[in-house]
Amino acid sequence: MMNKVYKRFAGLVVLVFALAALLVGCGSSSTTTEKKDAGAGSTLSAIKEKGVLVVGSSNDAPFAYMDASSNKFSGVDADIIREVAKRLGIAKVEMKQIPFENLLIELNNKTIDMVTDGMYIKQERLEKALFTDVWYKEGEAVVVKKDSSIKSKEDLKDKVLGGQKGTAFLEIAQKWLNEGKIKDLKIFGSQAELMMAVNTGKIDACVTDGIVAGYTLKQDSSLDLRILSPYEAEAAGKIGAAIRFEDKELNDAVNKAINDMKKDGTLMKILEQYGLNQDYFVSLEDGKTKNVK
Repeated sequence: MMNKVYKRFAGLVVLVFALAALLVGCGSSSTTTEKKDAGAGSTLSAIKEKGVLVVGSSNDAPFAYMDASSNKFSGVDADIIREVAKRLGIAKVEMKQIPFENLLIELNNKTIDMVTDGMYIKQERLEKALFTDVWYKEGEAVVVKKDSSIKSKEDLKDKVLGGQKGTAFLEIAQKWLNEGKIKDLKIFGSQAELMMAVNTGKIDACVTDGIVAGYTLKQDSSLDLRILSPYEAEAAGKIGAAIRFEDKELNDAVNKAINDMKKDGTLMKILEQYGLNQDYFVSLEDGKTKNVK
């Protein structure tokens, strides 16, 4: 009799422990899920709660720069991201100045929320961050002195060319050097240094962003420079903003706003304010970015 009672008691104990283990397991799974849910979309939520979107730029006009006269965040990319922020319910956009070649590094170091600085969407950059759908497209220009004998790209063969560190246009210049199409290549840290080097005769010409070159020459009458024309761009590329891989929700939200701006004409109006015509516009269908992650 005692043996039967003992067996029943032992069985009851085993059942209790089994139930306890099951409950602990369920609780652990629930806690993990809750943590995952709490972390999802935290960057976008934190930005909205704070009311400030921090973007990185190398402070190059006319993309995203601080206007010295008004101390206002200005430029084509600045106007686009400000409109995006407005549509996302974010009150303010702040710019943090970072050298161009370090923008994606600082993005992944989480010192900024996004990169908005006329950045081409390129395969090697897609390995480092998410990119939004395309904002607009553009290409390079060659800048020379007004009285330069350089009339075409073929005239660069015995000339010293300049390029800006970290840009897609430097890669073009390096390609030309490797192919023997230029005599030598000098590298500069900023757009301002690059243009001044041509203006002072340190280099014969520079290859740079077409939009930047046109804007710079229009704004600064002291520069005795001109854009080489006619000229067919080799690196016509598509521009977007970079966002960390883990911030897919933020990327999706920005994409929705950008595509809505394309549909309602707002994006084209912003481009026109900077002298950019329909040639710079990229449709919804052609503007989808294929991220690697």
